[in-house]
Amino acid sequence: MTAVRTALVIGGGIAGPVTALALHRAGIEATVYESYPGTADGIGGSLALAPNGQAALDVVGAREAVVADTLPIPRTVMSFGARNVELPQLAGLPPMRLLHRADVHRALHDIAVARGIRVEHGKRLVGADEGPDTVTARFADGTTATADVLIGADGIHSTVRTMIDPAAPGPDYTGLLGFEAVVDRPVPGDTGVMHFAFGRRAYYLYWRRPDGRTHWGANLPRPRPMTLTEARAVPPGEWLRELRATYGDDDPAGDLVRHIDPDGLATTGALYIMPPVPHWHRGRMALVGDAVHAPSNSSGQGASLAVESAVELARALRDHPTPEAAFTAYERRRRARTEEIAARAGRINQVKAPGPLTSAVLPLLMRLLMRTAMRPEKAFGPTQRHLIDWDAPA
Repeated sequence: MTAVRTALVIGGGIAGPVTALALHRAGIEATVYESYPGTADGIGGSLALAPNGQAALDVVGAREAVVADTLPIPRTVMSFGARNVELPQLAGLPPMRLLHRADVHRALHDIAVARGIRVEHGKRLVGADEGPDTVTARFADGTTATADVLIGADGIHSTVRTMIDPAAPGPDYTGLLGFEAVVDRPVPGDTGVMHFAFGRRAYYLYWRRPDGRTHWGANLPRPRPMTLTEARAVPPGEWLRELRATYGDDDPAGDLVRHIDPDGLATTGALYIMPPVPHWHRGRMALVGDAVHAPSNSSGQGASLAVESAVELARALRDHPTPEAAFTAYERRRRARTEEIAARAGRINQVKAPGPLTSAVLPLLMRLLMRTAMRPEKAFGPTQRHLIDWDAPA
């Protein structure tokens, strides 16, 4: 039986509210502290929720609310010029769902509040002090909060990560900036089929919407990272000129970028990944979600892994007698899985931005994908069929 009765959860994105919901189910009172002054409306772009992430949301009773009115992705296709490789779908699993990050944040916030979980906004963490039996968070507004444990669900630029280990690595910039737009142009094919396309100069993706328009996304090579504020300060017309120069010779990207309404171009900012983090926890503090494992968006697993880890962390705190024992068990259960998925996605990510090795790597990637298509269970089964048995001892 755990000695933990209360928890401070830092971060109100995806991992934070799910952690609080899972702790609530485990009988632990959790409060979420978010640095934004309100919900994250308008922040972030689209994300995918894989079958394993949907199953993890089921554990905390949040799946239906999160995926309601979202787009199912029944098929995915990799495109290399004129060559297409359709990736196999595993039998018996629900399709991947496409969501907007801000919608997920709001849905999880509303579910948490409805369950009686307190969510406080405008709380930017600046420090934490550990005692023998508690930990106290200090916020920029001068307030404090104390509980048995503190969970860092504060994203890829995590403050809690540096409190646990001042020498912890920070995120690695992928050399890419993200953009999205809904374009009033059709593309061939069925609704919801996701196309991952490696163009002549850069990577992009697109899918047909139910209304006949096309949702298009770009990973634009850029040598220097830009904050979201910096990227959004650039006039959309300037970004469109660069996007048209980069994708103008690709089909169908060229036609799409030439018809993007400047007012409809969304800049989602620099894309980062987390290298392996040496220390997932210390004392009464631990990390969850992107703060500790943020794979490339090539994985399609970032949100799903965050939800899984949130549930597993709560299980560990429920069943182990001390925070240290719980955090150790949690890391042991999660580290290998998250790092393996991140490494696999990293190999694909290497060919998104042009470089001297791109022409050599692409044929190898094509052969890898062809072998994958012939062995879908081996390639995707362990990732997508992953289930968490809430009732089993952690």
